[in-house]
Amino acid sequence: MIKAGIIGATAYTSLELIKILLRHPEIDLSYLGIRREGGFKISDIFPVLTNRLDMHCSRMDKDDVPIGVDMAFVTLPPVIAMQYVPALLNAGIRVVDLSADYRFQDKSIYEKWYKAKHTDPSNLDNATYGLPEIFREKIKKADLVANPGCYPTSAIIGLAPLISNGYIQTDDIIIDAKSGISGSGREPKEGTQYCERNENIEAYNVGVHRHTPEIKNILSLIGKSDTNVYFTPHLIPMNRGILCTTYVKTRKKSSGKEIIAIYNDYYSKEPFVRVKKDDKLPGTKDVVGTNFCEIAIRVVDERVIILSTIDNLIKGAAGQAVQNMNIMYGFEETLGLLY
Repeated sequence: MIKAGIIGATAYTSLELIKILLRHPEIDLSYLGIRREGGFKISDIFPVLTNRLDMHCSRMDKDDVPIGVDMAFVTLPPVIAMQYVPALLNAGIRVVDLSADYRFQDKSIYEKWYKAKHTDPSNLDNATYGLPEIFREKIKKADLVANPGCYPTSAIIGLAPLISNGYIQTDDIIIDAKSGISGSGREPKEGTQYCERNENIEAYNVGVHRHTPEIKNILSLIGKSDTNVYFTPHLIPMNRGILCTTYVKTRKKSSGKEIIAIYNDYYSKEPFVRVKKDDKLPGTKDVVGTNFCEIAIRVVDERVIILSTIDNLIKGAAGQAVQNMNIMYGFEETLGLLY
């Protein structure tokens, strides 16, 4: 059994992690760390866990190391997470970090978009970007995995088959994404209050969203050439789920059947990617509560329209983190994630 801990245990993502880990046959969830004063039970924060997990939360400072833990999921916010990760790694604890702090090897990109100095640049080269469908072999050997963002997960899985074989033009990729409110986190904000979000759909951070360079960077790695991305996210009045609609231009005229065949071949062995058949289109209800990404393709003239949908808290966060952990420890990749 692997002893696992969660650092930042009161986040929405942490609740999903806890639910998954409690049914994982190879994991003993043995530590819940928080930044504030501890002593209370996690079920006091999340009553749904009453009589399922009544473990106490422990206050954890950045240099503290949980005793007897083999691996840790770090669910702290960006900038804060990198203050805790070095001590964990130095103690021999393997880490899956769900913040953005280790997603860029070039610290200048991080510092530009996150408006903060990177305080742990020495570990950037040691971090592996944790998108299993693309970087599985590297994840197997990693001690530090940077779990992807929710929007990038949906967008990159949707685009990877066409980017990887040079099938599309990469200088004009348009991504229109819509997300439920839980993607904004658990901390109260004016913009996420009921009266602000109910009966309202709204774009935000147009042209300046921090997931833009992450999408661009990984697509450039996959395609081995520079990629230009125009990314516009929207908040919609539902709890969870992401739908990305991506528009790209092909290098040559192609039929829908040809494009779908490329996707079916590319993802034929992927346990958590489902390519829709015939005239079916994906919706968030088809994936909410699961670790699946569903994709549909339409061809209009010389444009391909890609629709990809995930649960932002599962495939976009906690589920993918456990998928990465399974790969790191050589477990069956779907362990704990099919339910």
